[in-house]
Amino acid sequence: MQNKTVFIIDAGNSSIKVARFERDRLMQVERFPSYDLSQIKGFITKNEGQYALSSVLSEEDTDEIVAAIPGILLLETDAKINLKINYGTTNTLGMDRLCNAVYAFNRTKTDHAVAVDIGTCIKFDIVHKTDGYIGGSISPGIQLRYNALNDYTGKLPLLSNKTRSELVGTSTNLSIQSGVMNGINAEINSTMEQYRKRFSSLTFFVTGGDAQNFDILAKNDIFADENLTLIGLYEIYQQNA
Repeated sequence: MQNKTVFIIDAGNSSIKVARFERDRLMQVERFPSYDLSQIKGFITKNEGQYALSSVLSEEDTDEIVAAIPGILLLETDAKINLKINYGTTNTLGMDRLCNAVYAFNRTKTDHAVAVDIGTCIKFDIVHKTDGYIGGSISPGIQLRYNALNDYTGKLPLLSNKTRSELVGTSTNLSIQSGVMNGINAEINSTMEQYRKRFSSLTFFVTGGDAQNFDILAKNDIFADENLTLIGLYEIYQQNA
């Protein structure tokens, strides 16, 4: 049991999330834009406690955050964790995927568990109760798909609408929206079904800022936690503090 206040910082590409833990309980989550480090630095100066950081930002931006917090613990993929890693290129495994895997591993009551993270990218990561981390998949999320259609064509507009649309789009915008949103929904559900067919004893843990936009929570082997990555990161902190 940790008696002190612990702040866990997850510095991602689009936002920086800070989770406050008291006595091993998640009490608060704050979000800041990644492009403006002054906001996160302002938060740090007003809140005392132990800090730990996981960052996918540039080395320069990461160093700026580290310099603002004396004694901060920088957590990277070589941190001590409680599961084996069976992955061909361990040095390329993202810290976010590792956090998700730790969370799923610590909670599953089945032989296998899959963390599904639906955000900037759509990530599936599977663990086994004795073999540890096995691997998974990564594909573009909503905005990356919209960006690609705009970047690599001459006339298609850039969209950002994340609501579900009719299957048949009746305009160019609605056709793009249908292709992206219905395509991702089909991809997620189809991938889950393939996992179910291959692994008989299985539980899914779903997270990510865009998870709410898709129909994936109807079955009893799926559990949702919007703070899954942050909690997994805290559990890694506990093993390395």
